[in-house]
Amino acid sequence: MTRRFTALDTLDIRFPTSRDLDGSDAMNPDPDYSASYVVLRTDEPGGPEGHGFAFTIGRGNDIQAAAIQALAPYVVGLPVDATLADLGSLWRTLVHDSQLRWLGPEKGVMHMAISAVVNALWDLRAKRAGKPVWRLLAELSPEEIVDLVDFRYLTDALTRGEALAILRRAEAGRAERTARLLADGYPAYTSSPGWLGYDDDKLRQLCKTALADGFTQIKLKVGADLADDIRRMHVAREVCGPDVRIAVDANQRWDVSTAIAWVRELAPYDPWWVEEPTSPDDVVGHATIARAIAPIRVATGEHVHNRVMFKQYLQTRALSFLQLDATRVAGVNENIAILLLAAKFEVPVCPHAGGVGLCELVQHLAMFDYVAVSGSMDDRIIEYVDHLHEHFTHPAVVRDGRYVTPTVPGFNATMHEASLAEHTYPGGAVWAPTA
Repeated sequence: MTRRFTALDTLDIRFPTSRDLDGSDAMNPDPDYSASYVVLRTDEPGGPEGHGFAFTIGRGNDIQAAAIQALAPYVVGLPVDATLADLGSLWRTLVHDSQLRWLGPEKGVMHMAISAVVNALWDLRAKRAGKPVWRLLAELSPEEIVDLVDFRYLTDALTRGEALAILRRAEAGRAERTARLLADGYPAYTSSPGWLGYDDDKLRQLCKTALADGFTQIKLKVGADLADDIRRMHVAREVCGPDVRIAVDANQRWDVSTAIAWVRELAPYDPWWVEEPTSPDDVVGHATIARAIAPIRVATGEHVHNRVMFKQYLQTRALSFLQLDATRVAGVNENIAILLLAAKFEVPVCPHAGGVGLCELVQHLAMFDYVAVSGSMDDRIIEYVDHLHEHFTHPAVVRDGRYVTPTVPGFNATMHEASLAEHTYPGGAVWAPTA
């Protein structure tokens, strides 16, 4: 019997993080971490479901959920086995559909909707295979991996043949790296101390907590007021000492000239990188900043729309750390393309994970990269924020400053039913008016 997809359900899930200023930064002072959540169902009795989501910060989450629902006709009714066996073809169908493409192309709400559906499909494929997504991907052959990638627009920087060569070079050490990953996990840094809405006492205490928890890198939000940033960097450096890396994140706040001047003022505190110093669309601007502030490095990627923009960032040497995001581009397939580009240009990938569920997802991408693509953890590290993990059935775990390698089948994307019910907007209990 041919099993088929029977439903693609969406939910508008929001968490009121703005009440305590968790997640606050220079551009987003009052975020409510949110997920436009998708559940992909089949007609297999008792069979697993595919779960995915697109991350937003509150308002507009309903628009994102509507975009995901608009993809239902492209998936519902398809044969399950054949579709999951050829996710490269389905990715191309969704991304290059002329009607959907006109809304982008390959950017914005529609592209993020595709990410939610594609990631749900990978969640389902991994659950059916009995493996976590990172391991499922890492055990594919080089040929199977490149078949997932759309090389259109990339061949001036990365050809299929070059991608195959990268993956074949990494084959020899896959087993050893898998064993190391399972034994030791993957390095993490924490952004939890540095939200812009926190006062100095809270910053100081959270820095101490981060050190006690084994983190060797933290990140501070900057960009609203230079004097405040200098003071906060002084506080963090005083607590952390000279050996802990302190990254700073401007969240796109500055013009190019302002970014250069501002970062130079912070230079005495030895920032490890400056993240999103200007508009994510301004590749040339990032390159200008990178040259001007060296040896301080530039990191960016969480708002970069697609693989084509990442190609340009790499070609122009506009970044030193590539921060891919699990839900900004069109899901696992496009992130594989981005990982291959980064490997070609020998740029470390340090995934963005500052949002609900992003830690759960991006750990798989970084671990796949280590085992099957770059083969390296040098200067590679995954962001971690200690918020909202309790809402997931199998949350990301960080211990002694390292992600514990997931072994449960799937993408770690499934939320508890009670959490979904309580946080559905606007009818969930946490959104009920208070007396």
